[in-house]
Amino acid sequence: MLARTADNLFWLSRYVERAESLARILDVALRLATLPSAYAGTSNEWESAIDIAACREAFFANHDVANQANVTHFIIAGENNPFSIRACIETARHNARAVRTAMTTEMWEILNDAWNEMQRLKFQSFTSKDLTKFLSFVKEVSLRFDGGAYRTMLRTDHFWFQRLGMLVERADNTARLLDVKYHVVLPKTEPVGGGLDYFQWSALLRAVSALNSYHLIYRGGIKPWLVADFLILKPEQPRSLISSYEDLNRVLDFLAERYGRQGPSQRLVRQTYAGLQNLDIDTLFQTGLHEFLAQFLDDNNRLGMAISEQYLQ
Repeated sequence: MLARTADNLFWLSRYVERAESLARILDVALRLATLPSAYAGTSNEWESAIDIAACREAFFANHDVANQANVTHFIIAGENNPFSIRACIETARHNARAVRTAMTTEMWEILNDAWNEMQRLKFQSFTSKDLTKFLSFVKEVSLRFDGGAYRTMLRTDHFWFQRLGMLVERADNTARLLDVKYHVVLPKTEPVGGGLDYFQWSALLRAVSALNSYHLIYRGGIKPWLVADFLILKPEQPRSLISSYEDLNRVLDFLAERYGRQGPSQRLVRQTYAGLQNLDIDTLFQTGLHEFLAQFLDDNNRLGMAISEQYLQ
């Protein structure tokens, strides 16, 4: 396969996954913003959304205050935001056009229809009800695209590079969501485990469509260390860090066998995956959740760069 084709497939799926993640970030911020005043606390859930989306500097270069109107417009369709939801869908479609023969018709139609729908929307006039519908639409596009790829693509290099991009991006997004919730959203005046903390962790689980599955595994209610355990160390949870790296390890081993050699990406994924397998939640909290997640994000970025240098150039 041409490196250019692999690169387009890798980034195509990353941008689709990123668009879904941004929609989920806004969804959790919207849920927190609509909590009863008794649970509202003093936190700014819209500013935390900017932190999770990793666009604080760009946002405050264009806006003075982080409120619902400014944040939602900037993350959805901000003209000065190259990683807005609209920009992600547009870039994904651009990459898809370059590799249409490597994709199935179903995958192309899902992306093209989503892009056409984006052109018709008037983001400036969104009401809260419009916003909720739009976020559901973006999540549905990603789910349909992922399902279309899984159900219709041949299990060749095209499929595996598409999966690589999705998995690297998903791991990054889950880690960012956890890190910012733990260190930014809960006000310093609120106790861990208090009413506000409970509603915020519930909103986070809803943001990754994991609230019901969390309750199937943990019977003791919603607790920060159990949510962290669920989204980091439970392989049964498809958005957990260990689940993403289990799949990344499998895909990269397949590519190593396919191309007859291993490289830095295989070594890095095994190192991170082994670290997750040998980790327990008590040790993680003793050493610091933020420190762990910051290191994980660095390692995940290094893996993405190693994949690019090894296969995409």
